[in-house]
Amino acid sequence: MPKQSKKTRPSRKLKTYQTSLGFYDQAVAAPSMKAALDAWGARSNLFHQGAARETDDPDIVAATMASPGVVLRRPVGSDGPFTEHSELPTDLADDEAKPKSRSKAKSKSKPKKPAAKAAKNPSKIDDRQARKAAAAFAKEEQRRDAERRKEEAARAKERARRDKAVASAQAALDEARREHEARAEAVEAERAALDARAEAEATRWDKQRMKLEQAVRRARE
Repeated sequence: MPKQSKKTRPSRKLKTYQTSLGFYDQAVAAPSMKAALDAWGARSNLFHQGAARETDDPDIVAATMASPGVVLRRPVGSDGPFTEHSELPTDLADDEAKPKSRSKAKSKSKPKKPAAKAAKNPSKIDDRQARKAAAAFAKEEQRRDAERRKEEAARAKERARRDKAVASAQAALDEARREHEARAEAVEAERAALDARAEAEATRWDKQRMKLEQAVRRARE
């Protein structure tokens, strides 16, 4: 029985996943691939596409385990440390300076390697550390969910405002169209009445003219 309980404990621990998106390599400590994809905001399964993987690099594992659930970045293609706020190099043409800066970063990270190796080996991480890391991940995940809900609420509010403006403009257009059609019908009715009056006047005049012309002819006889 004790052996079975030990086997179930690693499932509660976090793993480090790595991918490359845009200008950055990204890494995150998460309990599953799905959780990593959610943290990256990926819309497709990067693992199935071969664009993401689990990593056991001790430096990367140590960095992500220090901030579970937080997406860490570094310039794509580099071997520098992963940090929460990474900037792209300002001088990409200075290739000679890059090995020096990288070697400095490596030399500074040497004292941290014992902790990194401990993170690499799950057996050296006790249950308290695992629970602490899992709780930190859950807290970060809740923060991201809150931000997503806030953004979704803002988008919904903007859509509602836009829909209201469109509905108001459409209502004004429909009202103006109805008013125009009513006026056009009135004009057509007036035109039809004038046409009828004009026709009646022409008929009356024809009769009167014929009588008067006959009177003129008789007077000349």
